[in-house]
Amino acid sequence: MTLDERDEPPIHPTARGFEQAASAYDRARPDYADAAVEAVTARLHARPGTRLLDVGAGTGKLTVPLLRAGAEVVAVEPTAAMRAELQRVVPDELRDRLTVLEGTAESLPLDDASVDGATAAQAFHWFDPVPALTELHRVLVPDAWLAVVHNRRDLSSPPQAALDDLLRPHRGDTPSWIDERWSEVLADPPGFSPAATLTYPQAQTLDADGFVGRVASVSFVARLPEPSHRQILDAARLLFTMLERDGTVTLAYVTEVRLLQRLAT
Repeated sequence: MTLDERDEPPIHPTARGFEQAASAYDRARPDYADAAVEAVTARLHARPGTRLLDVGAGTGKLTVPLLRAGAEVVAVEPTAAMRAELQRVVPDELRDRLTVLEGTAESLPLDDASVDGATAAQAFHWFDPVPALTELHRVLVPDAWLAVVHNRRDLSSPPQAALDDLLRPHRGDTPSWIDERWSEVLADPPGFSPAATLTYPQAQTLDADGFVGRVASVSFVARLPEPSHRQILDAARLLFTMLERDGTVTLAYVTEVRLLQRLAT
């Protein structure tokens, strides 16, 4: 057990892979579709004077756009390496409106009714959904909105299907967006209106190093012992040579935005 594992909140063991993969995550993971970000910032009134929570903030893939929209943002993230990477990548001119806290969705380090809106980006499938929604209901002001955002890999795209074939044997019991149980909870969420889902096409074009980095950013890949870790990265580089066109591979995604409104109790 590492020092971080002793000191940090309890999370799924595979999520500890982000301790090794934080910098790769920031470099290699796709951004969210511009239209999706616009929909989130509009619904959550992300502007000066608004205080938003980004829970499971990771390296700030959504935190930074919320800050750019003018909001004050509290980023809650359980993994020390991801918090450090987030603080590294946030532009200096936005730092005065960012607070980064250690914590989990199931035990938020915030007061009751202390935020005007909340987001969970590429994170909700890691949560225990009912306790997380209970905590989010507690910290949100009445009638506030929660946006659950995912870049879903489009497995109808041959490169994504091939990448999934490479990753699947190593996934084990890692929580995944592929398991629909997390999204089923959002269809009838306690304390919130049923989720309205918006979808937006997104794509990411990668060179060889970027493609390998995308594989390296996966939590369960980062947790693999040697030589298995090196073997899967070598296999990813070989897969790139099979898929590339003019030196790049384009990975297709769908950015999904689920919008839920806090109900009175």
